Amino acid sequence: MALNFLTLVAAYPETFEVDSGCCAPNVALAKDFSAYYTAAWRLFYDPTQVYTHGLVNDGGYQTLPQPEGYKYLPSFLLMTSPLLLIPYQSALLAFDAFQFLLLPLIALLLYELIKDRRLEIMIPAAIAILLVPLPLPAPQWTISISYYWQWAEGQSKVLDTFLILSALYLAKSNRTRSAGVALAFAAFDPRFALLAIPLFITYSNSKTVRRSLAYASLTFLLINAPLLYPAMGLGFIEMVFTSGLPTPPYYYTFIPILTLSALMLIHHVELGLAVRRFWPWASSQLASRLST
Repeated sequence: MALNFLTLVAAYPETFEVDSGCCAPNVALAKDFSAYYTAAWRLFYDPTQVYTHGLVNDGGYQTLPQPEGYKYLPSFLLMTSPLLLIPYQSALLAFDAFQFLLLPLIALLLYELIKDRRLEIMIPAAIAILLVPLPLPAPQWTISISYYWQWAEGQSKVLDTFLILSALYLAKSNRTRSAGVALAFAAFDPRFALLAIPLFITYSNSKTVRRSLAYASLTFLLINAPLLYPAMGLGFIEMVFTSGLPTPPYYYTFIPILTLSALMLIHHVELGLAVRRFWPWASSQLASRLST
């Protein structure tokens, strides 16, 4: 975490820059955080434009050259909307600081999930998740290019990782309702929540996992109810098929991907057994619903 703090310090000047970022040469772009800040404002004051990419003359903060397009579910905006109380640049830095403070909690959750394993397994897993040591230019040399761009862009992957690990820990602790709620909030970026479901089943009590998934489904529907507003729902669908699905994995996506991959590798035996136990029930439920 000390090395990660040095990465945060190295990324700090980049948060003020308007440049090509990590992956768009010769194109001037606002930071990814601009999508969250702009969409959160629009959710409350101009909901028809939440998924509109670009500047809209509706009284909201005008990020130059234009805000990035918002690609998550509305539930994420409910979590980040308090940042609207402070100016844009301060909000970006506050979001970074808040997520950095989540790293000790991520370390604790990781320990609770794999404390029955040997140190030679635990230590590499912790290094992979808390640092993602990929020392590449970003634009200068950095210890972790993934975390560099996480902090530089004001990205959300640390928050998502924390929510996923919280859901897994609560499932392991047999806190059925809380685990389902945490998984629902982690699903603001559905890609990683879907990848986490096999682990969620593995850590859950076999007698309560269905109830926990039911709580997750119900919570997911409630916190994303704004999509029932026709203009917003249509905007979300259009975003998914125009810019959402073609979005490639960027450096910062390795943070949740490595987290889930490490846990799947560590618990591969239990994972296989749990999925095989759960699959017959899920298949029978799906078949009965399709027949009706």
